Amino acid sequence: MDPDLSALDEYLDETDTDGYLLDADSEDSDQYYLSGFDAPDPFITLYDGETHLLFPRSLEFGRAKRESRAESVQRYVDFDHAELVDEYGPEEAVSYVLAAFLSSYDVDSVAVPPRFPLKTADGLRARGVSVTADTDGVVTEIRATKTDEEVDHVRAAQRANEAAMAAAEDLLADATVDDDGTLTHDGETLTSERVKEEIEVTLLRHGCSLDETIVACGADAADPHDRGSGPLTADEPIIVDIFPQDKSTKYHADMTRTVCKGTPSDTVEEWYDLTERAMDAAFDALEPGATGEDVHAAVCDVYEDAGHPTLRSDDRTETGFIHSTGHGVGLDVHELPRLSPNGGDLEPGHVVTIEPGLYDPEVGGIRIEDIAVVTEDGYENLTEYEKRLVV
Repeated sequence: MDPDLSALDEYLDETDTDGYLLDADSEDSDQYYLSGFDAPDPFITLYDGETHLLFPRSLEFGRAKRESRAESVQRYVDFDHAELVDEYGPEEAVSYVLAAFLSSYDVDSVAVPPRFPLKTADGLRARGVSVTADTDGVVTEIRATKTDEEVDHVRAAQRANEAAMAAAEDLLADATVDDDGTLTHDGETLTSERVKEEIEVTLLRHGCSLDETIVACGADAADPHDRGSGPLTADEPIIVDIFPQDKSTKYHADMTRTVCKGTPSDTVEEWYDLTERAMDAAFDALEPGATGEDVHAAVCDVYEDAGHPTLRSDDRTETGFIHSTGHGVGLDVHELPRLSPNGGDLEPGHVVTIEPGLYDPEVGGIRIEDIAVVTEDGYENLTEYEKRLVV
């Protein structure tokens, strides 16, 4: 993938800065996006209209030349690192290497992302290089607008996500109910941990992984980010929220379903129907030219009209609709844009979640989440998975 970096060129021109500098490993999504290279250890990326990489050691040198999209790939040794260590010591030598690297491209001033190593910045300033923080995070903003190829990467991750959700729901559907209301499967108590295991194994078979997922039942589900633990119970809502990353492309997907094994209460059924209506209202508002605030407001309107508190109506409420409507998804599972009270303009290529929900420890939680891409004339829902409360 060759990203459109014209906005970064404009930023450098507007700020009269020679280059943009990153010092991070590829777990930093801006680093991976700008360098096009996946490495577990920190390395330097300079963008000055072209992309240049610098590695402390030769370990990644050959692979970076083959796999990255950089115009040049160099190592500390190419800038007399050993001699500088002898003269200045190992710590100070690095700043001389970096300054020489920048000088080789006539770069005297750099902008750096909001989170940048202070040691690197101080070392460069000591060598006479101007270092300015890019407080807006221009590369992060560029990443928010996806190419067709990136949308396809998210779509592929979503198909794996749906296979994992099906595996989780099948496990719950096949469960039996003990006399005390606890779910069992194959003679053993069915726990949140067992369902998570099924999700993770299924994702691995589809080329995806995840650090954690949410399978939260009953009162646990009343906290939107409670991961859930322990035995699962019949007749109570179970929130299953899966947000995997494709191991080959590094792009994420995100989806939530709320299900019940048994008979949900009238309140749970009412909340579920209301949340589906809130989701429909959000999608009705999702289009280019709208703002993330518009989409969020549409959800708040539905809940507030039904008498439920939201953070818009009461910023201290601990029940009701107590989070934003959605967020961007890509190399990070949470990235720009935001569907929230301060959400900005939506543009074609923005990939976002729509995830309204209601929460109260006395009832549990209900959340439903799809993922969609904003298009020239509206949106495309990338989610094909059905919604059903009872399994």
